[in-house]
Amino acid sequence: MTLPLHFSPEVQAARAAGTPVVALESTIITHGMPWPQNVETAREVEAEIRDNGAVPATIAVLEGRLHIGLTGEELDALGQAKNVSKLSRADFAACLAMGGTGATTVAATMIAAELAGIRVFATGGIGGVHRGAEESFDVSADLHELSKTAVTVVAAGAKAILDIPKTLEVLETLGVPVIAYGQDDFPAFWSRQSDQKAPLRMDDPKQIARAMDMRRSMGLEGGQLVANPIPVEAEIPRHVIMPVVEDALVAAKDKAISAKAVTPFLLDRIFHATEGASLTANIALVKNNARLAARIARELSA
Repeated sequence: MTLPLHFSPEVQAARAAGTPVVALESTIITHGMPWPQNVETAREVEAEIRDNGAVPATIAVLEGRLHIGLTGEELDALGQAKNVSKLSRADFAACLAMGGTGATTVAATMIAAELAGIRVFATGGIGGVHRGAEESFDVSADLHELSKTAVTVVAAGAKAILDIPKTLEVLETLGVPVIAYGQDDFPAFWSRQSDQKAPLRMDDPKQIARAMDMRRSMGLEGGQLVANPIPVEAEIPRHVIMPVVEDALVAAKDKAISAKAVTPFLLDRIFHATEGASLTANIALVKNNARLAARIARELSA
């Protein structure tokens, strides 16, 4: 069966010219923000990548075709679409086979990026081990994908709604390199610190690119996680955000929210509790990650 892979004109031109490309997920568009702010933010993130010498490739499934890069019209259509599936490894192929439309999570974006020959991906924060996972077994597919798929993922650490110590433990067990950029602490999405040390620290995109190339040379499968702290001026300090997170977690438990519904519920609850400050910080950290990802992609291309 032929893979229904479609490259946007901009990405196709970049591939032909050898210009570095950075993958972007699409769930932040369909499940993270309302219209038109979702598309406005997506365009701003793409612009950050272009301004830093690379080409953005926002990834999504549109009517059974896997799009690597979206045109302006396609981005607008996706931003207003209803009932868009949230795709991970388990349901990605089924959506394509049934001719559906879906937005890619971290795991699905990594799979698509590797299929397209893209080695760097910028996102907000990765999924991980949820609180109470010892009973619910709720562990994001993102962690296993990082151990299987050879893509460098630039994120602001793991989302603060997660059990970060357990998330780091699982990543270590799976053999995933976790690299804090420019600091020793592992960042926690809205906050620069999580009270957990990162296993590795690197201060130069060239080092990160060399580490990825070395893994390939050694025949090691999987990618690496680059934990890029949110800019100082945009962060919500840990002592401010964590009480809000704890309240949201209690609300989710009371309402028996589970599976894929957990993260959207928590983020929406936190958004309202912080009067929008959490979303403002989210946008800032995604742009920051896009800038770093473009620099890493340029080093890998060189």
